[in-house]
Amino acid sequence: MQKTIKTSNVVLYGTPVKVEVVEGDMVRGYKIHFPEISAATQSILESVKDEMLKETKISAQEIFDTRSVERLEEEFMKKSRDILSKRLPRIESRTKNALVCHLLCDMIGLGPLEVPLADPDLEEVVINTAREPAWVFHRQYGWLKTNVTIPSEKQIQNYASIIARRVGRQITTLEPLLDAHLVTGDRANATLFPVSTKGNTITIRKFRRKPWTITDFIANKTLTTEVAAFMWLVIQYELNMIIAGGTSSGKTALLNSLMPFIQPNHRIISIEDTRELRLPDFLHWIPLTSRLPNPEGKGEVSMLDLMINSLRMRPDRMVVGEIRRGPQAEVLFEAMHTGHSVYATLHADTAGQVVKRMTNPPINIPHVMLEALHLIVVQYRDRRKGIRRTYQVAELLPAGEVEEKRKARVSVLYRLRPDGNIIAHNPCVRVFDVLRMHTGMSNNEIVNDLKEKIKVLDYMVKKNIKDVNEVGKTIAEYYSDRDSLMKKIRGK
Repeated sequence: MQKTIKTSNVVLYGTPVKVEVVEGDMVRGYKIHFPEISAATQSILESVKDEMLKETKISAQEIFDTRSVERLEEEFMKKSRDILSKRLPRIESRTKNALVCHLLCDMIGLGPLEVPLADPDLEEVVINTAREPAWVFHRQYGWLKTNVTIPSEKQIQNYASIIARRVGRQITTLEPLLDAHLVTGDRANATLFPVSTKGNTITIRKFRRKPWTITDFIANKTLTTEVAAFMWLVIQYELNMIIAGGTSSGKTALLNSLMPFIQPNHRIISIEDTRELRLPDFLHWIPLTSRLPNPEGKGEVSMLDLMINSLRMRPDRMVVGEIRRGPQAEVLFEAMHTGHSVYATLHADTAGQVVKRMTNPPINIPHVMLEALHLIVVQYRDRRKGIRRTYQVAELLPAGEVEEKRKARVSVLYRLRPDGNIIAHNPCVRVFDVLRMHTGMSNNEIVNDLKEKIKVLDYMVKKNIKDVNEVGKTIAEYYSDRDSLMKKIRGK
């Protein structure tokens, strides 16, 4: 008998489904407890499915609209319950819920994959071939082998086609690669045989339904309140920042958590390949997403196209999902030099690597342009412990006047120690200089401002304010009625 490590319930279409993480022979497993359905019941479900499909009409616009998908789910749930009640009048409520869940997974979902897709503890759901069980990546336990096996390669291709149709694309033998995102925000990739020689594959990268907030990161020790307050200061006074790190180090999550620090009356334009950012509802935010070309090679809207266009949309702040190419970086730094406040992510493991990547091919930005960047934050993922931490916070010092020193340099302000603590490293020079010049504040006033922000952040952590809108409202209150908020924090 397999030893159970963890048991939980995944709620799918209002129905709890039991899942277990279990010990296996070679690797740990992810066991889903599906209800047993007899051949007779399956026959009834097929006839219910046919009846519902005849009665329901879905337009193309509804497929692409998140709200319409939610409405369709509710409509399908109601119809399936009504039909099952007529066909099986003596059925128990619990069994009916399980059958409704099974129907909806088949009709508007990806079958048995819907259970792991609904599990908040999972980051990735993967199908490698019909000959092997699907795999999932658990936040705590890493890769786990499931008890879900797709019956045929044709069915895997069918699931890939469903994903493609939902984003207005197709995957065929002639176009065997698909990279898309679902209406839920999850990123999906699919490949077809013989490009993937083992069989058809689907890889779905899940994104957290409830976005991480700065209070989450402070509470789980990803960073300290002092570091968060310093980044708040930088964002409030419109300095430029790049967040770097390796794959899955939490770059975008941290970027998202910092966006509520922007004043509510500032216009924000975000540019992404895949929509990942989720800002407070009340912010003045315009999200833009790039588009791949159609099978005829037409209709592409690149990140560069969006970045150039966004400059004509009068942004106060520009947020870019990731810098990958020289032209993107040129537009980004041109925006910095023309007075826009810019935030972006980049793949690099240290602050020094950020400078090297930016000033060498393929990005190749001149050191003189790089000076517009003020702060570099580096995220780190500890694969052994399964945790993410802020590794470095560094300011970019301007290049010197002497020829051999005409290169931008980094000064690390905070760093992660081997024991897991984040400590101050070097005194802040350039950021304080810029703040003094643009705000007229003295060093003491800047330090007092930081202390006040630390109190606000500590207050939110203490009060367990973790919802992105609630965090945003507290910060908005700080901007609109600072004295009242500070009195509330002091308990007066």
